[in-house]
Amino acid sequence: MENKAPLKRHPALHHLSHDHHHGLLLCWKIRQGFKLEIESERIKIYCVWFWENHLETHFEEEEKVIFPVLSAENSMIKQALSEHKRLRKLFSTWENPEKTLGQIEEKLEKHIRFEERVLFPLVQEKATAEQLQAISAHGVKEKFEENNSDPFWIGSA
Repeated sequence: MENKAPLKRHPALHHLSHDHHHGLLLCWKIRQGFKLEIESERIKIYCVWFWENHLETHFEEEEKVIFPVLSAENSMIKQALSEHKRLRKLFSTWENPEKTLGQIEEKLEKHIRFEERVLFPLVQEKATAEQLQAISAHGVKEKFEENNSDPFWIGSA
């Protein structure tokens, strides 16, 4: 049996992996909301807050300091950019909130898993010391603060 020890993440990328953890929690909260039969509008309000306060700047940071480590022609960078574009559209189009929430949950989780398991390992392998320093310097930001104004995921009314 093959031992699949977790990949050691370079410290310069820790803050982005931490962001990914919160993104995965968003996906879980959406699933919980559906499971608890919470109104889509309540879940949507939280998702809009999460996008505006966390995910939008996370995407911008990746595009500015992470993706340039690899070539713009790299198929994984193209995939990540395409997924960012699709997710941006989902977070701005709410004609059918229940359907959109389901798509956000599915697409965001797949995207985060791709970045953590495939893209980030390649980036940390290919990045120069200067690039890793720039990524690290860019990563100094405020600690994640949860929006507990409506913790729908615990079933409160």
